[in-house]
Amino acid sequence: MSYKTLLVHAEADPAAAPRLATAAALAKRLDATLLGLGAEMYDWMAVSDPYGFAAPDWTDIVRRQVDLDLETAERQFRKAPAAVRHDWAVSHEAPALALARMARSADLVIAGGAPLDGATSLRAADTADLIMTCGRPVLVAPPNGGELRAKSVVVAWKDGREARRAVADAMPFLKHAEEVVVMATCDAQDLEDAEAATAAVARHLTSHGVTARASARIAPADRVCTELNIEAQARGADLIVAGAYGH
Repeated sequence: MSYKTLLVHAEADPAAAPRLATAAALAKRLDATLLGLGAEMYDWMAVSDPYGFAAPDWTDIVRRQVDLDLETAERQFRKAPAAVRHDWAVSHEAPALALARMARSADLVIAGGAPLDGATSLRAADTADLIMTCGRPVLVAPPNGGELRAKSVVVAWKDGREARRAVADAMPFLKHAEEVVVMATCDAQDLEDAEAATAAVARHLTSHGVTARASARIAPADRVCTELNIEAQARGADLIVAGAYGH
């Protein structure tokens, strides 16, 4: 398995440029095609009168603005993928919905790479919505972007279908990592089971040529993210693989 096509949402807002840079750098590294999608939806509430009818003049203005935004998004996108095979598509839908639909043509979706308090769902894709609807693995870049190295990777293990699916989807990254830590946090009474589960996952990854080891530690539920970040920082990991559970 390998990632041959990456999908990324391009926005007119320059604050989302880090996402494009991250996606372009990864596409170049993987020798993959980068598919850019410009998606923005009309804000009909902004053009309606008190009786609920769209005012024609305002409707035209809003449509023109969306078209201008999409043209700007395309220019932003085409500046990023130097020396990378790329393609472009446009949709007048909410970005998360459009990306989920376009994901049928992609192996990996690149999200994030923009301020967390960004634009509305009419102009920007909510990462959680995207993860829960697109049916593809989603790589969430940090707000400032950055080039993914994935030399050291932390797998956030929870013994359920979501984590199992995440590990399978991340296999191209895991196989090229120098170190993979399969980590679980749990209550004291569950430590033995957590150790057995993470060891089993590490053995499975090893059978696929991955350099993996297991780690289980006692921690309360509200410290899971903290413990994962501590482990990632200690290992110099810039990728955390985790299942998504609807929140």
